[in-house]
Amino acid sequence: MDDEEREKTWNDFRELVNMTPAGLEEWLASDASLGAGQHQDGGESTGHASGRRIVAILRADKGDLTDDDYRHMRKVVGYVRRHLAQRPSGDVRDTRWRHSLMNWGHDPLSG
Repeated sequence: MDDEEREKTWNDFRELVNMTPAGLEEWLASDASLGAGQHQDGGESTGHASGRRIVAILRADKGDLTDDDYRHMRKVVGYVRRHLAQRPSGDVRDTRWRHSLMNWGHDPLSG
């Protein structure tokens, strides 16, 4: 991944991930977070595992991020954009749609 791709990925990620590391960690510890997303074999959901990785990325120095971190950041950007386009009608405050997005570091109700 070249420097231009890294910078675009960084900017897109920082624009879409609107939860703080502490706020995301607190959310990930909640029952609502643990119940959201797709679970394989009764284990941790893909989004929940991603959320833990996002916390680590947010806490890392930009210069310490690896190509693998940037690939995950691109995955996050793609997921959040796809799911924002599928916003259900009505109040989304307590929906699996919002909870799933929050596992990926984006709270659609944040200003």
